[in-house]
Amino acid sequence: MATVTRENISTLHDKITVKLAKEDYLPSFEKTLKQYAKTANVPGFRKGMVPTGMVRKMFGQSVFSEEVLRSAGRELEQYLGAEKLAIFAQPMLLPNEQPHKLDMNSPADVDFAFEIGLKPDFEIPAIASKAKLSQYKIALSDKMLEDEIERIKRRYGKVEDQVAVIGKDDILYSTFEPCDAEGNPTGDKVEDTALVEKVPAKLQEMLMGKKAEDTIVFRPVDIAEGAELQSFMKDPLKQPAEAAEQHFKLTITKVGLLVPRELDIELFSQVFPNEVITTEADFKERIRTELGKEYDRISRERLQNEMYELLVHTTPVQLPESFLKRWMREGGEKPKSEGEVEQEFPGFVHQLLWTLISDKLIIDNKIEVTLEEVNADIKTRVLAYFGMETDEDAPWMEGYMAKVAKDQKTLDETYRRLLFDKLFLFLGTQFTIEQKEVGEEEFFKLPDPHAAHHQH
Repeated sequence: MATVTRENISTLHDKITVKLAKEDYLPSFEKTLKQYAKTANVPGFRKGMVPTGMVRKMFGQSVFSEEVLRSAGRELEQYLGAEKLAIFAQPMLLPNEQPHKLDMNSPADVDFAFEIGLKPDFEIPAIASKAKLSQYKIALSDKMLEDEIERIKRRYGKVEDQVAVIGKDDILYSTFEPCDAEGNPTGDKVEDTALVEKVPAKLQEMLMGKKAEDTIVFRPVDIAEGAELQSFMKDPLKQPAEAAEQHFKLTITKVGLLVPRELDIELFSQVFPNEVITTEADFKERIRTELGKEYDRISRERLQNEMYELLVHTTPVQLPESFLKRWMREGGEKPKSEGEVEQEFPGFVHQLLWTLISDKLIIDNKIEVTLEEVNADIKTRVLAYFGMETDEDAPWMEGYMAKVAKDQKTLDETYRRLLFDKLFLFLGTQFTIEQKEVGEEEFFKLPDPHAAHHQH
């Protein structure tokens, strides 16, 4: 009869040994072999009429090995369930402790040694002490409103052709291609359309006065540096960072002038198609309201990020590091090197800690999302997409929701989003939150929550 024993290796890291007598796996081996005989396709024999001896000779050893391993796995699973052990990932066979070669002609008692990483018990001091956090209210200045109005006028503006580049507001239609110092192409061409102000400042100067068909040969390192260079290499050049010292040729295909729209009723109806806005004052007030909503969303996301980082960095949680590192090396589809694991481990632990903490909060506080809530959210979002408030004018909705019921990915994603929305609503009641009003510039200069809480 099979026996299972367990011993500690290190913190939250145990070894489980499964000992199998041959009686534990031989019956299932013989049963599976008979099933093979009924379904095997062997040339010269009718299906189901293949002699058992031939089936044993052809498939016996592989079936034998599979059944022994399956029996060991079954015993391990039953043990974990009976002991109610919460473990990370999956148990892994211990290295250098593989059983002797399995031989169906000499069945014997065998034992398998597995290692497991155990999930820890822990408390969350930040919630117990109702830690202090700040929620920021971004004050909307007249300048912010006017800047947004200008962006809208440009977004809905029209483009007129012009002869040459004369300013940062011009629209540049161009191509970029790798070349030698003389401008002879050496690689594939990419097309780009952008405002002149979006290209590096030094390149902007070189573009002034240029017309369609004019070219500029340059090296990215000569016209940009730092974050500006990284961004330029990524888009529009679409080249790796190491290509920054190579030459590229910019060819202007067309120059356009963006003419902003006038503030009139036609623009008001384009921006807010479901509303009747007839005056510039009402339009600006409506934009102010939308800006307020957007900044409230940004502020709310920052507060949630503060909660996330505070919990991750101040909750003392022990982890079975050696097990987790081995699982990272060997447990995925593609093995990782020691160097890769060491490089990725801090980020892996950061996310793992949040998973442990959020799971505990959700379970302990019975935070739940029903299927009805998932369906209602999906329906609401679909109606909003089409500018509807109810499904009375959407006879197709029933058929659409029937399709959604079979789309597990959409259901899972919606469930997770609603679950974490509820989690953060709950967390908002568990901290001491101070309201602070700040200007836009001050808000965006606040330190990144991860950097502020990072302890390492």
